[in-house]
Amino acid sequence: MSQDTATRYPLVLVPGWFGFVRLLLYPYWYGIIPALRRGGAVVFAVQVSPLNANEVRGEQLLQQIEAIVRETGVAKVNLIGHSQGALTARYAAAKRPDLVASVTSVAGPNQGSELADYLLERYPHGSVRGRVLGAVLQGLAGLMGVLETGHRRRGWPVDVRASHHALTTHGVALFNHGYPQGLPPTWGGHGPESVEGVRYYSWSGTLQPGKTDRGGNRFDVSNRSCQWFARTFVREVGQCDGMVGRYSSHLGTVIGDDYPLDHLDIVNQSLGLVGKGADPVRLFVEHALRLKAAGV
Repeated sequence: MSQDTATRYPLVLVPGWFGFVRLLLYPYWYGIIPALRRGGAVVFAVQVSPLNANEVRGEQLLQQIEAIVRETGVAKVNLIGHSQGALTARYAAAKRPDLVASVTSVAGPNQGSELADYLLERYPHGSVRGRVLGAVLQGLAGLMGVLETGHRRRGWPVDVRASHHALTTHGVALFNHGYPQGLPPTWGGHGPESVEGVRYYSWSGTLQPGKTDRGGNRFDVSNRSCQWFARTFVREVGQCDGMVGRYSSHLGTVIGDDYPLDHLDIVNQSLGLVGKGADPVRLFVEHALRLKAAGV
């Protein structure tokens, strides 16, 4: 077996909002984990509450990191978080930098999501529309918990309101005040490469006519949803993946912020139906090589 992607420390993949490990036979990280393992990487896909605050999810992640360290004998792990999973990983690294070698944000809303702001404005908590939306999301989270087959634990706590607030611009600003590690000092810039011994990286995509709406995405309903969600953006209009803005995603060393990938394509969801010429699996394999070269 090739050892090209055999990083010094295991890779721990952290899902985002409404995340899972596997729904029946469908994995969250479609094709990514097998590709990493073929190259020799040790990979763990973990689960946390699908809907909850960053801090709650972060504590759940810390428990699993501690278990991985205890059971495998490794000293640290490399965290790779998609969407809200990036904030979850950032919390864990800020709390226990001794257990984390690196944090990688993949389309993470590190300055908040304009889509979350829009939903809060149109469906305010306490309003009839807000309560209906909350009930729908609560029901979906419950159904996904029943269908989850990739993780042994069931019954993760769900808090719809806390999860929504955790992704708004205001909510993330409060989170960043307590956990600023890796954040750029200026809007759209790079953050520090290393903080407290933890290396920070990020990459993200943008919707690009002629690329992200072609190829497999012609048959992908989720891509059409991202195209519609993108209409809610104001500050980063035309510079988002449908759920997270290009510059809002920046953390640590920015590997790239304009890959032709929507918010779900960037982790190869929808059975790998991605835009024209896109290859999200390659981004993960290349990053494993990057982490190996950095000695983590």
